[in-house]
Amino acid sequence: MYLCTMAKILKIYPNNPQENLINEVIKTLNNGGLIIYPSDTIYALGCNIFDIKAMEKLAQLKKTKLEKSQFSIICNDLSHLSDFTRPIDTSVFRFLKSHLPGPFTFILDANKSLPLAYRGHKTIGIRVPDHPIPQLIVEKLGHPIASTSIKDDDEIIEYSTDPELIAEKYDHLVDIVIDSGYGDNVASTIVDLTSGEPEIIRQGKGII
Repeated sequence: MYLCTMAKILKIYPNNPQENLINEVIKTLNNGGLIIYPSDTIYALGCNIFDIKAMEKLAQLKKTKLEKSQFSIICNDLSHLSDFTRPIDTSVFRFLKSHLPGPFTFILDANKSLPLAYRGHKTIGIRVPDHPIPQLIVEKLGHPIASTSIKDDDEIIEYSTDPELIAEKYDHLVDIVIDSGYGDNVASTIVDLTSGEPEIIRQGKGII
């Protein structure tokens, strides 16, 4: 298992995110670090989508092989769609625009210019969280990040909501934990749009 030094806890709140702390997160991502960040649903693990070693660490943390992983791509708006997906119909784009930002993961057909860690994937999951912190991180970083939810399979509550407990659990496994207060314990709704019509794969917080 990948181990790093003790995770740094940064208290960053949505109503007034401090620029110097966001910049520290960006520096960590650019240096191949792993972060835990808040979203409009649950807390999640993230890393630089273009750093293959960081992506491998993320896969290792989730106990999966990178080529078999299904990490979502976190964007701050829909302008990055063409970087990762095949051209989409106007009706599908309108549908996306009417539901994003929001608590959804949309599965779309992937194009052939995906980042190295996603090569060979025929579909890709796109998220645009309705939360200023991940939006700001992606904006400042200049490109999307890879993401996967923090799940507690052994507990009654499926997803971890307390950032202090999350920091304790992942102390030597990630570089930064962003403490933004208690998170939600309902994940995003996963919607497959590859057929052109929305098909709900997992019902979560988002309502179609």
